[in-house]
Amino acid sequence: MKLLRLRSITVKKFNHSGKSKTDETKEYPNLLEQNFFASKPGQKWVGDITYIYTTETGWTYLAIVMDLFDLKVVGWSYGISMTDELVIKAFNKALVNRGLEKDGIFHSDRGSQYTSNNYENLLSTLSIKHSYSKKGYPYDNACMEISNAILKKEEVNVNTYQTFEEAKLVIFEFIESWYNNKRIHSTLGVHYS
Repeated sequence: MKLLRLRSITVKKFNHSGKSKTDETKEYPNLLEQNFFASKPGQKWVGDITYIYTTETGWTYLAIVMDLFDLKVVGWSYGISMTDELVIKAFNKALVNRGLEKDGIFHSDRGSQYTSNNYENLLSTLSIKHSYSKKGYPYDNACMEISNAILKKEEVNVNTYQTFEEAKLVIFEFIESWYNNKRIHSTLGVHYS
């Protein structure tokens, strides 16, 4: 690698903790239990937040909602603050794009955005069951973690974004043009078209 002047991509770790902590007195059931199979669209969704650095604003945040039926990103929201508003916006976009059936499952980690009263009330109002990963156990949301890793490896970690708007445009193109429509998902073994 040295002779060819090649360098590996290194990922710097950064602690992105939310402002409020998880309520340890509340029960957080894992309804999904690592069963990532869905027999039809709108049955099981997963969500997560990932971080993207821009020169202009520093850390920015991308909330994603994925349908486990076909591993499509059905809703996403990008912003400069990691708030419950960000994840609610992504969820509402997913509702418009695909819809989650009554008694459907939405699975997430126990981040303060997903355990906020606003988010929990939204799911409750829609009769959607909220499933949670065990604390510090990413395997419970493996499909979402893999999706975020693909975004980082294939796009974010190989580029530098100067502005928030530049990053937003690239994310839009990556998700809507590449990830959802052209990329082969190994668990499905098919193209989306």
